[in-house]
Amino acid sequence: MKKTKAQFSEAKWEFHKALKHFVDSLKESISTENGEWTVKGFIDVYKNIYTLNSDTKIISKILEIHLFPDILSFAERIGYSIVLAEQQNWYPDLSFVNLKNPDIKFAVDLKTTYRDPEYPGHVNGFTLGSHGEYFRNRTSGKNIQFSYAQYAGHFCLGIIYTRLKDKSVGETKTYQVQELGEYESGKQKVSLPVTAISSLRSIASIVKDFQFFVCEKWQLASDRQGSGNTANIGSITCIEDILKGHSVFSKLGEAVFDEYWMNYGVTTMLRDGKDIPIRKLEDFLEFKGIDKSKKVPQKSKKKIKEASQPCEP
Repeated sequence: MKKTKAQFSEAKWEFHKALKHFVDSLKESISTENGEWTVKGFIDVYKNIYTLNSDTKIISKILEIHLFPDILSFAERIGYSIVLAEQQNWYPDLSFVNLKNPDIKFAVDLKTTYRDPEYPGHVNGFTLGSHGEYFRNRTSGKNIQFSYAQYAGHFCLGIIYTRLKDKSVGETKTYQVQELGEYESGKQKVSLPVTAISSLRSIASIVKDFQFFVCEKWQLASDRQGSGNTANIGSITCIEDILKGHSVFSKLGEAVFDEYWMNYGVTTMLRDGKDIPIRKLEDFLEFKGIDKSKKVPQKSKKKIKEASQPCEP
C-alpha cells in the first residue's frame, strides 16, 4: 500500500533515530579496550598472519566487511532488508528496503576517513557520491541501485579513525602466533621473514580511536567537488561540524543542496559581461536571490601550531 508524504517523513525520522542509536554500539564491536582496531591482518591455512598496510582503500573495505554482520542484524531488527550495490562504483553502498512496504527505501553510504595530522580538528575528507546523471535525473538508473527519487532519505554512516604514526606500522609483515596452536611447518611458501609471537594482541593495529556518526548527505556536503577529475560531491572536513551535521547547506536545507549540485558547473550567470559556470555557493545564492548569510562558513584546513586549538572559519 502506498504511503502519504507525511508517512514517509515519519518513516524517515524513525529510521534516522534508529540508525543513530545503532552506531553508538559499533565502536565496541571493532575496538580493543585501548581503542585499537581488533583486525590485525589476514590468515592463511598454514596459520600465518599477514599484516595490513595503511592504504585507505584497503582499510575502508575491510571495515565494511567487519561491520556488515552488525549492520545486517540491525536491519533485521528494525524490519528492513538490505540490497547491496550490484557494481562497485554504484550508489549507494546499502539500500535499506522496508519489509512491510518496499516503497520505503533508504540509501546508506559507508564513509571512512582519517584524522589529518597536519590540521588538528580536521579529517582528510571524503566524497558523497556523484552529482552526475543519476543525481540530476532523479528517475535514471545509471550507476545507482534504485533511482534517486525512490529513496525516502540519503544517509552517510561515517567512521573517523587515527592512523598510527609509527613507521613500522603499516609495513607488511608475517607472523606465526603461538596461541593459534601448532603450525603446519614445511608446507607453506612464505617469501617474507616469519616472526614468532605469543598472541594476536602483540601485533600492532594500523588504526585506532574510531568515531562513528550518522548524518543525511546534505548535512555533510561542501559546495566544492571532492575530487578534481570526477563529478563527486565534496565534504566538509572539520570534525566538530561533521558530528553536528553543520554543512554549508545546514541553514539552507536539502532542497537548496539538491538544486545547487544538480546545476553545478552547468548553470551560468552573467558577470562582467561574461557567462561563467556556477561552481560556488555564493554565486548560486546570488543567482537565485537567496540571502548569502544563510550559508554556513566552511571551517578551512589551516595549519594550526597548537593541536588543542579548535578549527575556526
